[in-house]
Amino acid sequence: MKQVDAILHARWVIPVDGSDRVLADHSIAILEDKIAAIAPRAQIEQQYTAAATVDVSEHALIPGLVNAHTHAAMSLFRGMADDLALMDWLQQHIWPAESAHVNEHFVQLGVELALAEMIRGGVTCMNDMYFFPDVAARVCKQAGFRATVGLIALDFPTVWARDADEYIDKGIAVHDQYRGDALINVAFAPHAPYTVSDKPLEKIRTLADELDAPIHMHVHETAHEVQQAQADNGKRPLARLRELGLLSPALMAVHMTQLLDEEIALLAESGSHVIHCPESNLKLASGFCPVARLQQHSINVALGTDGAASNNDLDLLGEMRTAALLAKGVAQDATALPAVQALQMATLNGARALGLDKHIGSLEVGKQADIVAVNFATIETTPVFDPVSHLVYCCDRSQVSDVWVAGRQLMKQRQLTTLDEQGIKQNSIEIINTFNK
Repeated sequence: MKQVDAILHARWVIPVDGSDRVLADHSIAILEDKIAAIAPRAQIEQQYTAAATVDVSEHALIPGLVNAHTHAAMSLFRGMADDLALMDWLQQHIWPAESAHVNEHFVQLGVELALAEMIRGGVTCMNDMYFFPDVAARVCKQAGFRATVGLIALDFPTVWARDADEYIDKGIAVHDQYRGDALINVAFAPHAPYTVSDKPLEKIRTLADELDAPIHMHVHETAHEVQQAQADNGKRPLARLRELGLLSPALMAVHMTQLLDEEIALLAESGSHVIHCPESNLKLASGFCPVARLQQHSINVALGTDGAASNNDLDLLGEMRTAALLAKGVAQDATALPAVQALQMATLNGARALGLDKHIGSLEVGKQADIVAVNFATIETTPVFDPVSHLVYCCDRSQVSDVWVAGRQLMKQRQLTTLDEQGIKQNSIEIINTFNK
């Protein structure tokens, strides 16, 4: 018998490998950081012995969820300024709060809080965009959490940098620090077309090409953004990005609620990815990403929560349900986004957008053991005709029982193993209490 590190026995294994398979009464063998085998339980028991055996026989094992757009540290602003339009929310509340309170300590505590919440919800990888990406990377590394940290860039000064050149220089330093890291990747993260001018965008495009790094950017988030761009320079933001050479398989365009048919064709032709944040878009009344039309053009659409300051949670299971229901309503077609596609958006599509689909996003032999166990032995998920349908339309994140990243168990029977949950709660309360002093 072959020796492995862990064996997980499940009621179902849902690989999300493009085949739409649901494997009943299967087990997964883990060796070091990778999946060594997926097979019926009896076969695994005959062929493998393990240092640890985990019986999740009333559960579904799924790939770790990929939160393809968030601002992790903004968890500390959760509920600060609700029920406002985007620009009012940003200019009158969030940007002043960031100027007053954000520093390295704030980012450390905010990212810890976000990771604790995401792990408890089955998220194993995030695509982050915020200040002090070096701090975010360090916290993720210590927690054993997989992350692509955004190398934020803006034209104006913040606590992180004075101007676009300094943002880029600091970002390159973070890239160099984590080059080749098993858990931490980077993406250039120019904030938005309305906050970053042509010259730094051209520089970022060149560097992204040289370093083979993705570009992560808010684009066409609101009608106001598009209208203002047309008033300022006579171009819609996507047309400007095309002229600057940013439309490519490296681009992760976040939100994309305002799209013409010809712009959808441009995205398809360029191989750009769209990151859909349905709940944030609904809360800010930003508009509706035309998911069904994008999928008809074979454009890769992934899911993100946005930050907890505008959602107000980091619940990707909930985001799947909202995305599926919203797509049906917008398209006026009940078949517009089936459950199996919603699950793929939250897993494999997110990995593909990040350029990590060879390593994560599906449960396949040789891929990283980023695995989530979801408990189906509840009243709310009884009976089970289709576990994929239940994942999207019935389950909530309280049913996530166990989480592994690269074979390391980050949550065991709802208990975090690499983060101090009580300490994080206390530290978060303490720092918020300083806001009014």
